Amino acid sequence: MDFGIVSFAAIVVLVYLVGSAVKVSKIDNNWIPVICGFTGLLLGILAFYLNVPDFPATDPMTAAAVGVVSGFAATGINQAIKLTNK
Repeated sequence: MDFGIVSFAAIVVLVYLVGSAVKVSKIDNNWIPVICGFTGLLLGILAFYLNVPDFPATDPMTAAAVGVVSGFAATGINQAIKLTNK
């Protein structure tokens, strides 16, 4: 059974890169989770409408939710790495 983990991981990686770019910009770091969540939402909806194979959503609302969760997962991964390095 395939749960679309590859497309989910792809969104996480792309959002992580966006978050890293925001971190080095002049935007306040407090906005990074919001920007990552919104970017994930956009990528999730885009993946749905581009009919990405094995994407784990059958409607736009679920696609948006998968995207937002992917965005917040990217933020969580960043925090886990930061705490592991301490």
